[in-house]
Amino acid sequence: MIQLDKQYNPENVEERWIQYWKEHRLAHADETRDGETFSMAIPPPNITGSLHIGHAFNNTLQDILARWKRMSGYSTLWQPGTDHAGIATQNVVERQLHAEGTTRHDIGREAFIERVWKWRNESGGTINGQLKRLGCTLDWERDRFTMDEGLSRAVREVFVSLYESGLIYKGDYIINWCPRCHTALSDLEVEYEEKPGKLYHIRYPFKGEDGGLIVATTRPETMLGDTAIAVNPEDERHTAHHGKSVILPLLEREIPIIQDSYVDTEFGTGALKVTPAHDPNDFEIGRRHNLASINVMDIDAKINAEGGPYAGQDRMQARENIVRDLEEKRLLVKIDDHLHSVGHCYRCKTVVEPYLSKQWFVKTKPLAEPAIEAVRSGKIKIVPQFWESTYYEWMENIRDWCISRQIWWGHQIPAWTCGACGHMTVSREDPAACGECGSADLTRETDVLDTWFSSALWPFSTLGWPDRTEALKKFYPTSVLCTGFDILFFWVARMIMMGLRFMDDIPFENVYIHALIRDAEGAKMSKTKGNVIDPLVMMERYGTDALRFTLAAFAAQGRDIKLAEDRIDGYRNFCNKLWNASRFAFMNLEGYSGTCKLEDNAGERPLADRWILSRLNATVKEVDRTLTEFKFNEAAHAIYKFFWNEFCDWYIELSKSRLLSDGPEKAATQNVLVHVLEAGLKLLHPFMPFITEEIWQKLPAEGNSIMVADYPKADPGQTCVEAENQMNILMAVINGVRNIRGEMNLSPKQKLNVSVKSKDPATVGLLEKYDSYIKELARIDALLLGTATEKPRVSATFVNEGIEGYVDLEGLMDFDEEKKRLEKELKKIEKDFITIDKKLSNPEFIKKAPPEVIDKDRQRKEALSEKQAKLQLHLETIEQAISSQP
Repeated sequence: MIQLDKQYNPENVEERWIQYWKEHRLAHADETRDGETFSMAIPPPNITGSLHIGHAFNNTLQDILARWKRMSGYSTLWQPGTDHAGIATQNVVERQLHAEGTTRHDIGREAFIERVWKWRNESGGTINGQLKRLGCTLDWERDRFTMDEGLSRAVREVFVSLYESGLIYKGDYIINWCPRCHTALSDLEVEYEEKPGKLYHIRYPFKGEDGGLIVATTRPETMLGDTAIAVNPEDERHTAHHGKSVILPLLEREIPIIQDSYVDTEFGTGALKVTPAHDPNDFEIGRRHNLASINVMDIDAKINAEGGPYAGQDRMQARENIVRDLEEKRLLVKIDDHLHSVGHCYRCKTVVEPYLSKQWFVKTKPLAEPAIEAVRSGKIKIVPQFWESTYYEWMENIRDWCISRQIWWGHQIPAWTCGACGHMTVSREDPAACGECGSADLTRETDVLDTWFSSALWPFSTLGWPDRTEALKKFYPTSVLCTGFDILFFWVARMIMMGLRFMDDIPFENVYIHALIRDAEGAKMSKTKGNVIDPLVMMERYGTDALRFTLAAFAAQGRDIKLAEDRIDGYRNFCNKLWNASRFAFMNLEGYSGTCKLEDNAGERPLADRWILSRLNATVKEVDRTLTEFKFNEAAHAIYKFFWNEFCDWYIELSKSRLLSDGPEKAATQNVLVHVLEAGLKLLHPFMPFITEEIWQKLPAEGNSIMVADYPKADPGQTCVEAENQMNILMAVINGVRNIRGEMNLSPKQKLNVSVKSKDPATVGLLEKYDSYIKELARIDALLLGTATEKPRVSATFVNEGIEGYVDLEGLMDFDEEKKRLEKELKKIEKDFITIDKKLSNPEFIKKAPPEVIDKDRQRKEALSEKQAKLQLHLETIEQAISSQP
């Protein structure tokens, strides 16, 4: 019989099975195969990316689902691919050019695009290799890229179709502008951060009379573009000012006082400066009142010619100079400290500037309405469900989507302007002439589409749309989308809108939104804090299976994960436990000629066999339920408990004596052992693919890989409640003795004398029938059983499952020394209690300490309390023993 190495070495195993799965095309989906389908599309990682712990978490969960469904007989497609990541990728290549002493403008657009493609072909596949290293069974033969030929065709088709339907337009609009990246950003690409700032109160003098209105602003440099002062028509303080004008400070321009109900009467003086070109709310006010929009900044956020004497100054420099000039003219009333939310570019972290610009937009309201209904009707389920309210809130208040970006890397907008007549042609094919006047003088739009535009088509474009391919028919809509909450609107909502629009069907049936991974103290991971856990390092150090199982074991719905390296180390111990249990099985299969299939038993199986088969069946049912409900942590816990607690700690121990026997009893035990081991490996495989494949290949199992073996299915015939109840009683006695052995500091080698009493004669009969189990596993010399068994004079007691048990302590220890040891430990606990109580009763500590630190101290106090209670109980036992001595 084949034997396993003494120790499990992931380094020698993992790469071998990655290549094996690839060579045998085990992850390849067949669209011609009959039967049920299961499909997912990977959230495409950026080509600039490298595997971080968030990627590892998300893709581990997806791979668990893919492996589970594949083994369950589904025609399974996990669609791979990467995103071209417009701004991020362009920044990478621009930095390379900068290091070479040149710029994209120096080499021109065509050469720059060639340079980006070169970088992508050389370096853009890094993350795919890392996903393979993680064990992800994507169908790599179908790998797609958001800029490949097929997806580019899909993007163009969608753009032109939406334009022809009046859902894409070009117009002046306030957008979020990044002065560093020189591009517009969608609302979702702006990251807001609370920062201390200043609130400047400025007097705008009335025209032709004394006095003026005081307005407050955090951005005084934008006053150069003010075109009105607005007051609320219901605000009686300003009734007398209706119809009047003020003089714009510094530029001396006359601007009107207008009435608009948007103005908050509770803020400041109730007067609002209106700058339509530099504030989205002011832009809407300007539209309502036909105000001029004066853009006072250029694309670098420097003041332009409209700013008069401040032209050419950076916005921050202009702010300082404007405040100084206002003070000199006695128009600056006061400056208050002010905490406010400041928007930053999600890529380069530069402060974003609201900016009036010509951009391309998608009208989203008509697309959002059916997308809202798809979730409300239950066609799409969002898990956990509480995210649905967030989805509705955003979708019901959705703004038009700015889809143009002023960069070169991306899908160039298919629009051409005629130099002769000014007509704009939007076309699926590059036009040779103007559709209006026939002129060949055409200039293409230089902007590219937002990266998320192509990503929104991902579930159907990757399957061949706009062609009606067999893959599209078979695998769309997809079954599950697994993603983080941070792209619920960036990506998930937009996929729903586009799927319904162009496929007339939802893109996925379920959206599973996983939580965030934080550090051990609950803080967000960041390179600056130095608390980042690198999954590549963890895989190298502990093995990929240990990392994967850790991530799954802590994936509770709606609860962020506090991840520490020692937890990964802990699940490496689980790998070792599994390996050692399997080694035991192989060492005891000598002479076994059967398979892993459970053979029929001529008579009744022994209690241990009936019990483990029943527990296996219950675990199979539990894993199926929890994975169906996306409760990965509960599924992992069920498998862990079965393997470690039931199979390794109990069944293997109970099987040893029968495996040493000869004849039919040994063969039957070997059969149950390999059957349960193989079933357990198959249950575990989606979570720990490498070690399970390594062990399974050496078992007498059918097939060429565990990856495509049949996933265990519940068998009602294997459920045996009687066996489970009987084993619970036996385990209660054994655990009772083991606990006393540990708590009383008795040597594991020390054989004990134990008395057990139960009022139920049937329980006593059961214990008598299986007394060999109890003696062997609890290391008992003499076992006295009965309905009226007397308690020994000096003994420790356990009570469980309606049983009272006594471990005779006579002659086993020096009671006086044990009393001293316990008293010393209790004093130490008392001292620790005083220290921790002092901290927790200190209001300053509670006020200033992070919540996770306070929780940790409270948990420590609770643990000390439990330990104190146990030690106190043992001390009482020892004192009784001392007092009863002659």
